[in-house]
Amino acid sequence: MAIEIARPGKTSLIVQTPVMPAAGTLGFADEYRSLIDYASLGALVTNPTTIAPWRPTAGTRVVPLDAGVLAHTGLPNPGLSALVRQYRRAWAKLPIPVVLHLLGTTPAQAKRAAKLLDAVDEVAAVELGLGDDVGVDEAVALVRAAATVEKPLLVRLPFYECQELARPVAEAGADALVMTAAPRGTARDAEGGQLVSGRIYGPLIKPLVLRMVGRLRRELPADLPIIGCGGIHSPTDARDYIEAGAVAVQVDAATWAQPKMLERIARDLGGWIATRHADALLDEWHPDMEPAKAPHSRGTS
Repeated sequence: MAIEIARPGKTSLIVQTPVMPAAGTLGFADEYRSLIDYASLGALVTNPTTIAPWRPTAGTRVVPLDAGVLAHTGLPNPGLSALVRQYRRAWAKLPIPVVLHLLGTTPAQAKRAAKLLDAVDEVAAVELGLGDDVGVDEAVALVRAAATVEKPLLVRLPFYECQELARPVAEAGADALVMTAAPRGTARDAEGGQLVSGRIYGPLIKPLVLRMVGRLRRELPADLPIIGCGGIHSPTDARDYIEAGAVAVQVDAATWAQPKMLERIARDLGGWIATRHADALLDEWHPDMEPAKAPHSRGTS
C-alpha cells in the first residue's frame, strides 16, 4: 500500500505504511533494531538535529505524571554535519525512508541545512520543527528558508500555536504538516523536589490534537497532507486520526513503554496484522505475530 505524504511537485515521499515514530522517539538511526522491525514502519523520523551541537540538559529529565510523563532532554545532538557523517551508513541500510528532523533556529541556519541535506541521498525528506513561542512572521521566514531544499519538507507545528500557524506555514512552502509537537508543561520532581519544565506525553493529548486535525483538514487545501501526532497508544487511536483527515500518524511515548506497540500499530494500519483464529490457543497466537506464522487451515474469527 503506497501512500504519498507530501504535496505533489517535489520528489515525492512515498511510504508503504502510514505509521512512523515521532521525532525524539527512536534516536537517530537503528538504535531500536533489537526491539522493533523497522521494515514494518513507513519511515524513520530522527531525533531533532541542529546546525551546531547541543548538549543534554542538566538535572531531572523525566517526571512521571498521573496520566503520562513530562520529559526534558535538551535535545542533545552532535550538530548536522557530524550527524550525517556518523549515521549516513546506518541510514543507507535501513529498509525505510529517513526523515531528518531539523530544529528551526534561524532562517540562515535553515537554508544552510537545506543545502547540506540536498547532498545527502540517504535522507529522503526533512521535517522542520518550529519552536513553541514562534510568531507567524518568524515561522514563515523559517519555512521559506528550509523550503529551498529539493526534498519534501514536512513542518511540525507547535501545540499551542498550531491553528494560527497552519495556513501561513502551508503557503510559505510546507509540503505536509505534522500536528503537533507535544505541549509544554511544568511538574514537580518527587525525588528532587524541584519544578521541572518539559514536554507532556500521554493519552490525554489525543482528544485535543484530534480536534485540531479535523478542524484544519476542513480549512486547509485538500492537497496538503496532514500527519497526526499526539497521544497515540493503540491502533484504534491511530485510526481515529486517519478518520479525522490525517494521511499518516507519528507515535511517540507509547514506544518507550511498549516498543512493539509502534510495530503493532504500523502492521494494523498497513493491513499486515495477523487475524486470530477462532480455535487458536494462547501459545499459538499473539498480537505481534507475523501473518505468515498464523495457522491457515482453520476458520478465523
